[in-house]
Amino acid sequence: MTFLPRLTRLVLAAGLLATGIAQAQTAICYNCPPEWADWASQLRAIKARTGITIPPDNKNSGQTLAQLVAEKASPVADIAYYGVTFGVQAKKDGVTTAFKPAAWNEIPDGLKDPEGHWFTIHSGTLGFMVNVDALKGKPVPRSWADLLKPEYKGLIGYLDPASAFVGYVGAVAINQARGGNLDNFGPAIDYFKALQKNEPIVPKQTSYARVLSGEIAILLDYDFNAYRARYKDKANVEFVIPAEGSVVVPYVMSLVNKGPNAASGQKALEFILSDEGQAIWANAYLRPVRASAISREAQSRFLPAADYARAKAVDYAKMATVQKAFSDRYLKDVQ
Repeated sequence: MTFLPRLTRLVLAAGLLATGIAQAQTAICYNCPPEWADWASQLRAIKARTGITIPPDNKNSGQTLAQLVAEKASPVADIAYYGVTFGVQAKKDGVTTAFKPAAWNEIPDGLKDPEGHWFTIHSGTLGFMVNVDALKGKPVPRSWADLLKPEYKGLIGYLDPASAFVGYVGAVAINQARGGNLDNFGPAIDYFKALQKNEPIVPKQTSYARVLSGEIAILLDYDFNAYRARYKDKANVEFVIPAEGSVVVPYVMSLVNKGPNAASGQKALEFILSDEGQAIWANAYLRPVRASAISREAQSRFLPAADYARAKAVDYAKMATVQKAFSDRYLKDVQ
């Protein structure tokens, strides 16, 4: 008389165990888009080496932070990827938790939160990703001033600087290059106002494919996307670091506070900072935070060091602090 109930209990227990195993093999990452920074290869490698499946996710940095905050009482994500300023803010908003991976000591100070709430995985330099064919004979622009010329009307794109981190980086780069600083965004606002005459395309999401198709001929974007287009997708794409200067910025990751699959999230972060994970970024033309992961072959595809000398670091904590004020002003004065 007790056999059937016992069997039922065993079946239920097995089902729960299987469910637990399935959950342990999944991690939810916010903002891991396969078309950006070759996350596609990284996600495949994580699956192959750890058994953890991470579904691709096409949020941008601002959308990621907003959703983490909205879900704070009942988190869905386990890990998150965003520009450094959003990582700084995510800690302030209480949606991250401290985690120091095995490679922690190899991450330079200034590129990680001292407690482990965020840490850099790679960095990029902002410039012009130019589809040369889409210019239809027009010269490749070499400066911020060039983009204001009427000949580039309808050809320029930049991600929404009030939402996407790369858009905000573009605003900081323009502002610094045209005499502003993190206490004065007037030069950037004036520039964006002037640029409206050229009818720029301003998407909120990654626009890599739109450059390759020629829909956007000149996109304010990172070096790694331009190099990927040129060397991997064999497109006639050129990367330009503007003559007046630009900025270099880190991208960071965090372990989400009370994420449902924390153990899997931690394993994924460990892999991303491993030799193999960092090499994937280097082979995708990013600057991995562990410099030893850059092969000589990957290095040869970057612009010369003299060009990169025009790209400077900024006070990233200050950049985070003033981001909302800039976004509010952009929305009020430009859009």
